[in-house]
Amino acid sequence: MPETPTKRFRDLTIDGFVEHLSSASPAPGGGAASAIAASLGASLVAMVAGLSEGRERYSAHEEAHTRSKAAGLELADRLLQIADDDATAYDEFARALKLPRETDEQKAARTAAVRAAARVAAEIPLLCVEACVEIVRASEALAGRSNRNASSDLNVASLLAEAAVRGAAENVFVNIPALGDEAYGEELRRRAEAGVAAVEDLARRTREAVASGVEREPLPGGVAA
Repeated sequence: MPETPTKRFRDLTIDGFVEHLSSASPAPGGGAASAIAASLGASLVAMVAGLSEGRERYSAHEEAHTRSKAAGLELADRLLQIADDDATAYDEFARALKLPRETDEQKAARTAAVRAAARVAAEIPLLCVEACVEIVRASEALAGRSNRNASSDLNVASLLAEAAVRGAAENVFVNIPALGDEAYGEELRRRAEAGVAAVEDLARRTREAVASGVEREPLPGGVAA
């Protein structure tokens, strides 16, 4: 069984990451996998924008290409960091669960540690949820405004974002019971569910625009509303 990697996931080969993911070690797990999948979706957005830049046929959408490419690259980088942070958060939560609880003082310390670790473990996948919304916002903005030969890649980006947002949301939900804060837990649940709904809507709109094959009007300022 491979040990938890001491370097960033981005520094591993694909084979190396898959080896760690498929091992019996619980980290990296679904949260990191979701963030990696989302990073791939963001990279596809950047690719489609790059394949559209500088082409006379799509010159009316040049600003959208520039902005979407920058957004895709930034999101891909951010999500790779989220993958690392998610694995670290799980490790911290697991350590908190193993703290001694023989005395009242130990029990109180363990409860506080578990709740603090659960908070981080819920907040990090929520960052992934929110990043997925940004991915599909960019993919929807490019649909019908970018290189038609790469339009299927926008569909793939939207599908990866949908899978990733659902996976990330599940990792938010699973940590809510350990928070010890019902109000904050409901806030996290609401934000995650809203993110999933937004991604599903924008992903659907992306695929509909691609399927239509119709060139769309330029976006005001080159960005999605």
